[in-house]
Amino acid sequence: MKSNKENLLLYAVTDRSWLNGATLYEQVEQAIQGGATFIQLREKNLDDEAFLEEAIQIQGLCTKYNVPFVVNDNVEIARKMNADGVHVGQSDMEAGNVREILGNDKILGVSAQTVEQAILAEKNGADYLGVGAVFHTGSKDDADDVSHETLKAICEAVNIPVVAIGGISKNNVLELSGSGICGIAVISAIFAQKDIVSATAELKQLTQKMVNS
Repeated sequence: MKSNKENLLLYAVTDRSWLNGATLYEQVEQAIQGGATFIQLREKNLDDEAFLEEAIQIQGLCTKYNVPFVVNDNVEIARKMNADGVHVGQSDMEAGNVREILGNDKILGVSAQTVEQAILAEKNGADYLGVGAVFHTGSKDDADDVSHETLKAICEAVNIPVVAIGGISKNNVLELSGSGICGIAVISAIFAQKDIVSATAELKQLTQKMVNS
């Protein structure tokens, strides 16, 4: 399944910090039921075997709901399990190399913080860009802040969809209006909420308003 602008509207990145007795599978299903349009499985501490097993389960769930599913960073696992694609950071692997490994029919997302990185990622075959952190965030310790001017400049410099990430919540999402992004990627704004379904639904409504304004 390839991505398009529409299914990048509300991009949910998993995090097992807030499971509170639930399973990640259950939480991802709740996010999809609330309106998440894209799922990225992000695991920093699982070994490859456990990651692969979990990825296969979550992909099955995403296939059932017809939502694109990508793996964060781990190109080998994405290839092995035939995920819809992979999202890589600047330090993970050159986008061109990832494209060679996965083939042209897979989704390739690349993180970018500058116009130069964005242009290079597009040239190397990226399907979309994740740009941030656009607000201060506690989820990613190493995230560099990206000004709204830079975000807008990146959107203007490339022809592929741009998703903003980093510290985005229902309280500040409308501040991104007019930037040119086609959606947002969030972690805690969905998975740290008590009622994931309704939190996702509310955030999706606001994001749609932001994109259209």
